[in-house]
Amino acid sequence: MNTAVAVNTSTHSVTYVTDNLLKSIKNIIRLSGLNPSKFADDWGCMERGIKTWLDTQDLEKVVLEVYEPKTDKLVGRWDFEISYGFSGDGFFFVDPDVIKYHIRKQGLIPNTCEYRILTTTRPGRPDVQGWAKATFRSTDGFVRQSIGTTIDGSGLSTSGAYWRKAS
Repeated sequence: MNTAVAVNTSTHSVTYVTDNLLKSIKNIIRLSGLNPSKFADDWGCMERGIKTWLDTQDLEKVVLEVYEPKTDKLVGRWDFEISYGFSGDGFFFVDPDVIKYHIRKQGLIPNTCEYRILTTTRPGRPDVQGWAKATFRSTDGFVRQSIGTTIDGSGLSTSGAYWRKAS
């Protein structure tokens, strides 16, 4: 008698990537010198949206936008682009050190700044309570710096990048 076992890692991948994406954003906020309390207060809503849209494969990008509230101008930005493979090898990893390295490289952000989390999703994605349409602030005068794959959940992965002022 032969027995075959198949494991669907899709659900595990979605949970793993959601959790580690949110932890990565929290670390960026905290290590950049910003107050993480707003992020912590909104955790449930963000988790619900990201997990829902990863599960339906509608999530394209998650963005942490940092801005000066007096001028409403962008100060910095972190992008996490989503790749759907689900044909991974069962390997799960997250690399918080690459994010820490690039935070140090970018430097601290003035603690007077505010931040918000935005996403891009595919048309027709399901609505999630607490999420609304928004417009990104301009990245004019900024340069995008790729940092490579930051999270891999057995084929469901994120690649990170941050925006710094052009010299």
